[in-house]
Amino acid sequence: MDARGRFRGVLRADCSDASRLPPMPKPPQSAPPRSAQWPLAARVRWVRAFRALIVRELDALCAAMEGEVAKTRWEAMTSDLLPLLASCRWHERRAPRLLRPKPVRGRAIWQVGQRVRLRREPIGRVAIIATWNYPVQLLGIQLVQAVLAGSERAGNRVVVKPSERCPRTQALLLDLAEEAGRLAGMPPGVIERAPATREAGAELLDAPHPGGSQPALWGRFDHVVFTGSTEVGRRVASALAGPLTPSTLELSGRDSAFVLPGADAALAARSIWAMVLMNAGQTCMAPRRAIVVGEAWEPFVGALKPLIEGSSPVSLIDEAAAERVRGLVAGATQPVIRGREASADDPRLVTPTAVLEADPAGEVAGGAHFGPLLAVVRCATLDEAVAAHALCDQHLATSIYPPRGRGGRASAEALVSKLGERGRLGGSVTIMDTVLPTAQPGASIAGHGASGWGASRGAAGLLAMTRAVHVSTTSPRVRTPLGEPPAKQQASFERFVRWWYGLGGGLKHGARPAPKTDEQQGDAPARRTATAAPRATGHRAHATQERVS
Repeated sequence: MDARGRFRGVLRADCSDASRLPPMPKPPQSAPPRSAQWPLAARVRWVRAFRALIVRELDALCAAMEGEVAKTRWEAMTSDLLPLLASCRWHERRAPRLLRPKPVRGRAIWQVGQRVRLRREPIGRVAIIATWNYPVQLLGIQLVQAVLAGSERAGNRVVVKPSERCPRTQALLLDLAEEAGRLAGMPPGVIERAPATREAGAELLDAPHPGGSQPALWGRFDHVVFTGSTEVGRRVASALAGPLTPSTLELSGRDSAFVLPGADAALAARSIWAMVLMNAGQTCMAPRRAIVVGEAWEPFVGALKPLIEGSSPVSLIDEAAAERVRGLVAGATQPVIRGREASADDPRLVTPTAVLEADPAGEVAGGAHFGPLLAVVRCATLDEAVAAHALCDQHLATSIYPPRGRGGRASAEALVSKLGERGRLGGSVTIMDTVLPTAQPGASIAGHGASGWGASRGAAGLLAMTRAVHVSTTSPRVRTPLGEPPAKQQASFERFVRWWYGLGGGLKHGARPAPKTDEQQGDAPARRTATAAPRATGHRAHATQERVS
């Protein structure tokens, strides 16, 4: 029976009844192999089959997301399924080139007869602790990269712990991955599942320490991928510190959207507010504050106001998240623009809201919430705006709306430099847009500081699931001489090193270059300096001497 038949009955079940979930396999009790002997070409076929099965099961996946995390069909299609399908195709086309061995260029002149190649090898066993807010997109891309990565002959083995908030959605996705594996000749045990419970996540991280006598329930992992809050991410990092297990942590973001004087205020308002509403405001990369500079204030607020007032209530993942948003709005002392009022019958429903003239150091602008609430901060100067942005230490995707015209790009680039100098720049910057361009399949997401570490998606994310191994081959005939030569040859060699690495003899050993006088700076270019090079360097050294001189 295919995945469609297995899940027809499951999707009709009550999503809150965990007792009706299909039984999970027991974790392995013996140490499993670290990698799977599975050619790269077959792994690419698996990605292609996985993509085709996702398309086949679009209806079932959309229904599962609607039932478990309240996504509309349109939102499930555009924010979850479409990015995953695009990523699959990107990896099908580009992974073979990224993973094949490559020569390492730029050897030193004294490394005669040596050639170095860079190989990609499987990183080993990878644990993925999945999240719920984009249950198909995030888990799907992480799974594709973990399974596909490796060498031309072998790949990783992956254990997935689905989120306890969307077990059926992610169980269906994993079922499709396994069905694609059967079509592509996947070896047994490449993809395993842990139960979709909080306890299972702790069990996965219970890795044995070196020299320990008690084996962990799931054995040792070579890499862990976690997506979630910064609070839980700290606990994950702490658990992995003992066994020195590398990790990729995709944690919370509380970033800003800058609207500069002369920007297209209507475009900025539409783009920013659309991303505040996307996924009911439950997007780590969405802006928590709009920082409006100088004369951009009036047109931006004027364009934003009707957008907010026409917004419908949205349903959050739980009552605690909704109560947090309502509490921040109730405690705001600044002017507030509200959308349509939410019904009191459903405690998870909240009204989309913006707080104007928000205090940059206040709770609303701090952004420690997960819902459709935007702080609109007014700043007189760009330096003041940068300072307001720097009050927050979690940055994933900063948006910039520069002035219209030719100078706009330069203004945006200057602001990016300012943020980078303050250490308040995440892995993504979008100019004239918010969040959407980050879904480009080749673009990686990399957290900074309290927003995590490690890269996912794109080339950097794929290569992060491999080990880089440099393999050198030395000629049996042309080789670097061994042993210590006679004193005369040593002296010649030292003269050559000073000439070769010292700008063609322009700098004397142990001396610093004297600053030029005004008279010297006005002179004609200095004549060539004759520098003696060892005859052993031959024609190549002579040609280099001519270039340097």
